[in-house]
Amino acid sequence: MSMFVVFDLEFTTWPEALEQDWSEPGQLREIVQIGALRISTDSSADAYSVVEEYEALVRPVVNPRLSPFFTGLTGIDQQTVDREGVAPAEAIGDFLAFCRGQSALSYGNDMVVLGENVGWARARGEEVKNGFLTTPFLNIRPWLNTIAPITASTNSGRLWEALGLPKPAAGKEHSALFDCYSIAAAIEHVRAGGAALPEGYL
Repeated sequence: MSMFVVFDLEFTTWPEALEQDWSEPGQLREIVQIGALRISTDSSADAYSVVEEYEALVRPVVNPRLSPFFTGLTGIDQQTVDREGVAPAEAIGDFLAFCRGQSALSYGNDMVVLGENVGWARARGEEVKNGFLTTPFLNIRPWLNTIAPITASTNSGRLWEALGLPKPAAGKEHSALFDCYSIAAAIEHVRAGGAALPEGYL
């Protein structure tokens, strides 16, 4: 039996920001929500089970007011972030502690966004506890898109749908924790069909 983490981030965005690679002045990919699942797997049976969840709301610093576009996409509103959000350094440190010693898989380059946010926090003089060195991060999107080409144009929250799987959890796409369940369902599905992740990740 082994353990790994699946994680997903929601971060500040605006109309056309994705297409323009967040290139407009002041547009940064500040994390607003982190979701993660710790998953155990029996390699002999490819049986997965979620043993722990992690979820946090984060208060962005450079753009503390969420755009209507972001709220419409994710369902996360300003009042909830103001009330429940924590400082970026605190949330990231807690997340890295959750991942410590285990591989962390994302569907996309979320680890790059994570690194950006660590850099901004440290530039502000904030301490980010824990670090990246004990956690191998892997973007599984290229692997999954190769194994199951039908997923190539699909976001993380719709992987289950693209693969014809049952809805994996309550909620909807662009909620970080729901997207994690969707990613995990896709991994389990293709591994049950005989696909193997790159050596060393599971």
